[in-house]
Amino acid sequence: MDFSGFDISVGIFVLLAILIILAGVKQIPQGNDYTVERFGKYTRTLSPGLNLIIPFIDRIGHKLNMMEQVLDVPTQEVITRDNATVSADGVMFFQILDAAQAAYEVRNLEHALLNLTMTNIRSVMGSMDLDELLSKRDEINTRLLRVVDTAASPWGIKVTRIEIKDINPPLDLVEAMGRQMKAERLKRASILEAEGQRQSEILKAEGDKQAQILEAEGEKEAAFRAAEARERAAEAEAKATQMVSEAIDKGNSQAINYFVAQKYVEALGQIASANNQKVIMLPLEATTLLGSLGGIGEISKDLFGKDNKGAGGGSGSVPVSGTRTKPVSGS
Repeated sequence: MDFSGFDISVGIFVLLAILIILAGVKQIPQGNDYTVERFGKYTRTLSPGLNLIIPFIDRIGHKLNMMEQVLDVPTQEVITRDNATVSADGVMFFQILDAAQAAYEVRNLEHALLNLTMTNIRSVMGSMDLDELLSKRDEINTRLLRVVDTAASPWGIKVTRIEIKDINPPLDLVEAMGRQMKAERLKRASILEAEGQRQSEILKAEGDKQAQILEAEGEKEAAFRAAEARERAAEAEAKATQMVSEAIDKGNSQAINYFVAQKYVEALGQIASANNQKVIMLPLEATTLLGSLGGIGEISKDLFGKDNKGAGGGSGSVPVSGTRTKPVSGS
């Protein structure tokens, strides 16, 4: 089959048309945006999917990843406010929100973000003391995120998170911090021990005070009971004395003999029961006690032997003091 020049021309034209159409069709993958430039000037942004451009007039300028990306921040030396040198590194998460700004507002986006983050790390951490640096990482992360996100917003970038990974003080500083921590813990232990001792002394003093109060109350109660007992004994003694006096007034002399003999016997009992009494010396006039006992016998005879009064009535005698006897009248 022979092809004429016209057929060949048509075939070439169709092939060129197909190539031109294919050159104008752009398939954008998910998570990416492409910028379109016409004669070197930005015109529009192609979103994911099938897009058409004008071949040989429009071209793809930048291919940008619109997903959240991670950027490692290398280790750098930081001097704190109290002149301590530490090394710190971190990680940064960011996302491109505007492809045109990210493509045309800054050159080498990742390098710019990295330098911006490192500079602000030195600025934020350098404004803090070492103790604050080690104990307030959340505050450092928050301050870094706020500063870097504000600075990167004109580039169409949203900084979602900045985290400080490691903060490493020098070895000698770590040893000094360890000694300081040990001393602080020993100090707290001493304070707690002193507080415990103080509390123990307070509780002991309170216990002694309460014991003394209870002892004083007991002594007070005992003294009250003893006074009450002495009062009752005195009342009984007074009543007995009154009864003896009344008996004497009525002419009953045997009552006085009984009263004197009772007191005499009680006195001898107290002498005999004394702790320091080893030898008991009887009175010289021991017959007086016998006379008193005789009086007691006469009283018992009057009380229990009235039936024998007629047969054996009469007066008896009690020997008193030596060879003399004192008559004792019957009732």
